[in-house]
Amino acid sequence: MRILALGGCGAMGRHAVRTALDFDFVDRVVVADRDGGRATAFAEECGDKATAAQLDIEDGAALRALLEDADAVLNTVGPFYRFGEPVLRAAIDTGTHYFDICDDWEPTLAMLSLDGEARTAGVTAVVGIGASPGISNMLAAKAMAGLDEVASIVTGWGLEGTGDEAIAPGGEPSAALVHWLHQCSGTIRILRGGAPVDVSPVEEVTVDFPGIGASSAWTVGHPEAVTLPRGRPYVRESYNVMVAPRWLIGVVRSIAAEIDTGRMTVEQGAALMTGPAPDGASHEAEPEGQPRLPPLFAVATGRKDGEPCTVGATVLSGPAGGMGGVTGIPLALALRLLADGKIGRQGVSAPEEAIDPDAFFDALAPYCEPPKTGVGDLVHVGTS
Repeated sequence: MRILALGGCGAMGRHAVRTALDFDFVDRVVVADRDGGRATAFAEECGDKATAAQLDIEDGAALRALLEDADAVLNTVGPFYRFGEPVLRAAIDTGTHYFDICDDWEPTLAMLSLDGEARTAGVTAVVGIGASPGISNMLAAKAMAGLDEVASIVTGWGLEGTGDEAIAPGGEPSAALVHWLHQCSGTIRILRGGAPVDVSPVEEVTVDFPGIGASSAWTVGHPEAVTLPRGRPYVRESYNVMVAPRWLIGVVRSIAAEIDTGRMTVEQGAALMTGPAPDGASHEAEPEGQPRLPPLFAVATGRKDGEPCTVGATVLSGPAGGMGGVTGIPLALALRLLADGKIGRQGVSAPEEAIDPDAFFDALAPYCEPPKTGVGDLVHVGTS
């Protein structure tokens, strides 16, 4: 299998590339990046199966030329609200299977609308197969499977351990940081009262994880909120949350207010996030006694055997390498699942629509630190 890795020498992409190169069915990985020298240096580190290509992803002809020579593409180039849909359209045009780590809800919906075109072209595409979305979607599937009726589904992730990826090479704020501020400003889409609604982000909510307890988290515009209710008309509430210190939430709200009033662009706000906290940011103290939520989790509420029930799911181990590893390695594992016939449909899908969660966690388990043997000792499911 010939793989094109867009952004393959970046913070997320390099973990995906190194993982893919270990697969015996992968013959070649082309590491493509706007910085050709950086791509070449990384490809040389990776050995004989890796080559490099300089690519401006906005050059449609050059992008399609590389896609024509690939069986599958791993796309880690963000922000996805700019680059997600155009790359998927190009992959459909060239008949190239497509996987990405898109964590913006708007392009996720746009890309899912290309399902029919992808099926006609014989293309399998999974949008958002990283950490959140990705691992979180698979946890949500496990949590929902523990209920007879699902009323609400909440997915969440923690910000701890993600700071190293905030600044891109050259001192610029990373695409991940730009994305995060984009989804903490303006409006986001969630499911409330059984209907999709656009609301302001960074709303404080309480998450009660079985066996751990109730703690504060804040809403953010990730795709799980809009993909998990698809095909589940009984779900009344769906949103994604981030777990972060209150002082950091205060900084985010301060910068988001400037973005929302037009006094600052998202990119300028992201640059501020790499420096000292701006004037006026809240430094509200943390409430005492709140338990610590898991770094990645899903909580489903509903009914089991006719009684109210809550099910929480989390992983007991995860890939090493910070945000890069926990995001890039699941992306590469999509290739493994495709090669093994474990991605269930052609067309464009969210992870939970195309991948069995047990198969996913069995594939992920050996890549965790510490390693696990499979879904049975990697995923914890608690009920209350």
